[in-house]
Amino acid sequence: MTSCAICSLIEGEIIWTDNKLRVVLLEHQDYKGYCRVEFISHIKEMTDLDETLQFNIMRCVFKVEEVLRKIFNPEKINLASLGNKTPHIHWHVIPRFKEDPHFPNSHWGEKLREGLHQPISAQEKKDLIALLNQSLSQ
Repeated sequence: MTSCAICSLIEGEIIWTDNKLRVVLLEHQDYKGYCRVEFISHIKEMTDLDETLQFNIMRCVFKVEEVLRKIFNPEKINLASLGNKTPHIHWHVIPRFKEDPHFPNSHWGEKLREGLHQPISAQEKKDLIALLNQSLSQ
């Protein structure tokens, strides 16, 4: 067993994948639809990839954002690529709502209120998976 959190898939559920990338839906009670786009190989920086892979990763990130906007109609989508703790390029794609615990701060910032604690519904999850598959298979 590896100690790498992304290789071990310590959190979340894979809802789309190909041979280089995967989209993981994170179960977060305050951030419905929170996804992570993960590059499967151990590479830390976008500039370590050729332009085709860079493009493919960002296309996936933007498609996830587009689908999340269609399904959840958030106030804003936050995109973040940090990766300080894992040797994988990965992007956080986070739908944000005025009612979430941190809005308008970063979801890693100061908590301003209690969240609504609305987990993703079975239908929303089904729609998310279907739209991602449709969008990313083009």
